[in-house]
Amino acid sequence: MKGVRTREGTREGGLIGTDDAAVIARVRSGEAEAYAELVRAYTGMALRAAVAFGAGADAEDVVQTAFFKAYQSLGRFREGGAFRPWLLRIVVNETRNTVRSAVRLRTAVGREAAMSEAEPLIPESSDPAVAALEEERRVLLLAALDELGAEQRQVVTCRYLLEMDEAETAEALGWPRGTVKSRLNRALRKLERILPQAARVGGDERE
Repeated sequence: MKGVRTREGTREGGLIGTDDAAVIARVRSGEAEAYAELVRAYTGMALRAAVAFGAGADAEDVVQTAFFKAYQSLGRFREGGAFRPWLLRIVVNETRNTVRSAVRLRTAVGREAAMSEAEPLIPESSDPAVAALEEERRVLLLAALDELGAEQRQVVTCRYLLEMDEAETAEALGWPRGTVKSRLNRALRKLERILPQAARVGGDERE
C-alpha cells in the first residue's frame, strides 16, 4: 500500500462506473480480490484524513490497518450504508489510538510534508497558475488548522479537505449532526480571524 496515489479512474467519493455496494456484495460472496477496488478508490482520502488527524509519519500504517479492519468487518457493514464515512470512522479511531500510544506532537511543517505525499497527482492538463494558487491556499489552510482544537480541526478536515457532506461527517466522527454544525461554525469563525480573505473556506456555511 505504501506509495499509493489516487489516479485517473478513481474519485474521492467512490469508484467511477462501479457501485460500492456491488463491490462489497462481491467480497461478501467470496470474491476477496474485489476488495482491492475499494482500496484503490479510497486510499488517497484515507491517507489525507489520517495525516490531518495527527498520524503524521504513521499515516500509511494507520490506513493499512484501517483497511484490514474494514475488510474483517464487512460482514457487519450495514446494508445500504455508505462505505466512505464508515471507512473514515475506522481511520479516525485508528489514528486516535496511534496518537494516544505515541504521545507525541505533530508540527505544522511535518503535517504539511506528509499531506503533500498523500495528495493525488495533479493532472497534466491543469493550468499551472491555477494549480500554484490552489497549492498556496492549501498550505495556508493547513497551517491555520493547527491553530484549531482537535475536534474543530477534524470537522473542517472532513467537510472541506475531504469534501464530505454533513451526514457523512457526522457518521465518520460519531457525532450528532447538530454537533457537527455547531463545531464547524465555531471553527470557521476562528479561521476567519486567522486566514487572509483569499484562503478562507466555508462560504455561507454558517447561514
